[in-house]
Amino acid sequence: MSTYAAEWTFLKRKGRHGAHLRGVGGKTVGILNNQGCQGSENDSTLPNTGCFPYQACVLPRHHFMPRFVRLLKACLCTAALALVPTADAQTNWPQFRGPSSQGIGDSDHLPLVWGTGTNVAWRAEIPGRGWSSPIVWGDRIFLTTAVSDVEMEAPKKGLYFGGDRPQPPGGRQRWLALCLDRDSGKVEWTRELHAAPPLTPIHLKNSYASETPVTDGERVYVCFGSLGLYCLDFKGTVLWSRAFEPHKMRYGWGTSSSPVLHGERLYVVNDNEESSSVTAYDKRTGREVWRTPRDEPSNFATPFVWTHPLRTELVVPGRNQVRSYDLEGRVLWQFQGMSTITIPTPFAADGLLYLCAGYVGDNLKVNKPVYAVRPGGTGDLTLPDGARDGPFIAWREPNAAPYNPSPLAYEGRFYVLWDFGFLNCRSARDGHQIYDKQRLKNGGTVGFTASPWAYRGRVFCLSEDGDTYVVPAGDSFQIERVNSLDEMCMATPAIAGDRLFIRTLSHLYCLTNGPTDRTIPPSGRPDR
Repeated sequence: MSTYAAEWTFLKRKGRHGAHLRGVGGKTVGILNNQGCQGSENDSTLPNTGCFPYQACVLPRHHFMPRFVRLLKACLCTAALALVPTADAQTNWPQFRGPSSQGIGDSDHLPLVWGTGTNVAWRAEIPGRGWSSPIVWGDRIFLTTAVSDVEMEAPKKGLYFGGDRPQPPGGRQRWLALCLDRDSGKVEWTRELHAAPPLTPIHLKNSYASETPVTDGERVYVCFGSLGLYCLDFKGTVLWSRAFEPHKMRYGWGTSSSPVLHGERLYVVNDNEESSSVTAYDKRTGREVWRTPRDEPSNFATPFVWTHPLRTELVVPGRNQVRSYDLEGRVLWQFQGMSTITIPTPFAADGLLYLCAGYVGDNLKVNKPVYAVRPGGTGDLTLPDGARDGPFIAWREPNAAPYNPSPLAYEGRFYVLWDFGFLNCRSARDGHQIYDKQRLKNGGTVGFTASPWAYRGRVFCLSEDGDTYVVPAGDSFQIERVNSLDEMCMATPAIAGDRLFIRTLSHLYCLTNGPTDRTIPPSGRPDR
């Protein structure tokens, strides 16, 4: 979003009055008076907001006070709204990792410091277990959970073998969608979408509610990968539903790929060990618009709708191939070379698409690649062995990808949060290393599953222990502080306006900027 600096000056010349709007660099771009407002004919930088561009006309002296002052105030308000983004412009967080899947907040008043008793606007208890992220639209928060009528085995932190569970847990699960008030944390409604013994097992650390919902501001779309797809209005009424046939997943780990919206369609990837596909549904009726089979085993990554000047496409990672589809389900391009398990979500920034996969079990061959892809590709984009770039691959690093967390592009840098508790920084433009892996927890290791996020010149890394490591964005690594919530965390947070929402194992926190951190700048740079 462009920001325009404006300076207003009064003119008094030949018995006439008006006001000049001076743009960046002192250039006069408009004159205000009682005939309206117009921009100068040689300026095309200002957006057309209904009041701009300005009309160059004048006001007689006897009308100057107070009529001109009232007009000036009105136009100043319009100009301010049009030209200067508000601190809380990003009021909605409609899907996993936010509106652009980048995980970046844009308010200058988001919190830097928090804890169980610090900068907590409210804390709401959430029943059951679910690692889906909260989403926010206006004054409402939506999230999902699954409640068992028997005690579930407690999740174990960290990366390890032995978390497979070949059989579903005993008892019955209740799959729920919840709506909370953004300002108070009050639960506005709870909707039970299904209740039955689960038919498929999950990994010890997974949940039966790990897919993040998505909303278009009118409806909420909830997906449980082994169960079905549900559309609810903002009052909690189920408008339609589509049942899924449960399929075997790799090692019985369960599902986690979230749905995405674009236009009138809802897109769902269902990659498994038996019958994989990507499907487009009519978002208003649930009608299946198209389904494209996929030659892929289990996949845990959320797809990404990539809109760029050439076209809009649906990008879906996979073990065998990364594929991009047009909006009718036809493959546009593909390439091989990902690791044997794909989890991180693709996203775009500064004209490039970023994809990666870094399964920690791929030890026989180094294969934890990060790809930066240029728009416009067609056909097979697979790079030859050893090649670092190609016509539509801006750069590739063969051993730079995380396993669970999605990476982050922020202020020209590409950050990778490794599951074992290290942060690495590269140039987002060409992939060259800015600093190598840096340990986040001094004197030990800690697991990370939630994806990092950024705002106010910082990168935030939330550990499974519930500790958020705050790292100033820049070319050198340092830890500014650690904010602790003292409870297991695996869900990626949501950001809306000046509020941060963090889901722990049993609670949802709303964190706001208090007087303790309003003026804390990252070291060596002005506050943002």
